[in-house]
Amino acid sequence: MVADTPHPPRRNPWLYAWLPVLIGTALIATSSTPYFSAKDTSTPFRWVYEGLFGHVSNDHWGRIHFYIRKTGHFVGYGVFGLLWLRAWWLSLPRSRFLHDAALAVLGAGLVASADEFHQHFLPSRTGSPWDVLLDCSGALSVQLVVYIFLRIFRPKKLARAL
Repeated sequence: MVADTPHPPRRNPWLYAWLPVLIGTALIATSSTPYFSAKDTSTPFRWVYEGLFGHVSNDHWGRIHFYIRKTGHFVGYGVFGLLWLRAWWLSLPRSRFLHDAALAVLGAGLVASADEFHQHFLPSRTGSPWDVLLDCSGALSVQLVVYIFLRIFRPKKLARAL
């Protein structure tokens, strides 16, 4: 049996923890441009959708496209919230999971708010508080899934000391 060897110390643990959050923020900022408006994403999304599921009428496409975009908000910010959770988990080794999860949702919510505020000033985009709520719901949902997973499969990781 091979003994567990400790991992060598990382050169910059803060960079290791927070670089994914910075990259995620940059991706969100990039998608918050006029090039990713509903008008500009409709054609490529429709092409992919019709390639997978067949032809769809124009009447139905508007609703489908809306749900694709909103699902993107939910899932994208769910993953983004996970990146925030990871960063807080690594940065605050003595804090409880729920504290880190709350900070993660707060961080994702602040970025979502800034993103929607920025979109408010773009002519081809709209800033919506409903999108911020949807984004925070995605982040919170992933935190809940991770919590349940840890509670069932890794309870010792969840119960790290204060």
